[in-house]
Amino acid sequence: MSTTQPIRKTEQLKLFKEYYKTVKPNIRNDTLIVIGLNSALRISDILGLTYGDVYDFNKNDWKTHIVVTERKTGKQNRIYMNLEIRRSLEKYGIPAPQEASSWLFSSQLQRTKPLSRYQAYRIVKSAGSFAGLDSNISCHSLRKTFGYHAWKQGVQPAILMNIYNHSAYQVTKRYLCIDQDDKDEVFAKIKI
Repeated sequence: MSTTQPIRKTEQLKLFKEYYKTVKPNIRNDTLIVIGLNSALRISDILGLTYGDVYDFNKNDWKTHIVVTERKTGKQNRIYMNLEIRRSLEKYGIPAPQEASSWLFSSQLQRTKPLSRYQAYRIVKSAGSFAGLDSNISCHSLRKTFGYHAWKQGVQPAILMNIYNHSAYQVTKRYLCIDQDDKDEVFAKIKI
């Protein structure tokens, strides 16, 4: 059984992120990927977002945080909308106030329904294929990629455990998908 993997290599991640920006331009798909990579949310929670979850119609401005009750765990999670998410949403567009309850990522065939998980999977797989990531990539790779790169940049696993809303450190450890290259890098840098 294959396990979904994060996108580890910086060059592949760059190609993955560029696919819907320049190769096959699609602002909805690009925004979906940007939010997935920068929020650590599960795809079910991303697809459940409405415009009202990201935009404050009373203040006519983007919210600072996405607040979701996770579908899988029932736990509330508060995610800071970083600059990458905000820039992508700016390009995606500000909706009319009456659209506050409209899906952020609606189906192109049925606007009153959110994008399906299967279509989200196809979006991620297409960008992954372009980046040379043909196996072990799925929507969950977005969530795992966030954690992997945060960890590589020095974020402590205990904080990632909290961000992911995991109840056990072992689950977070599996998410990081630490491989032999990561361990070798530590040994190469250590000088005692």
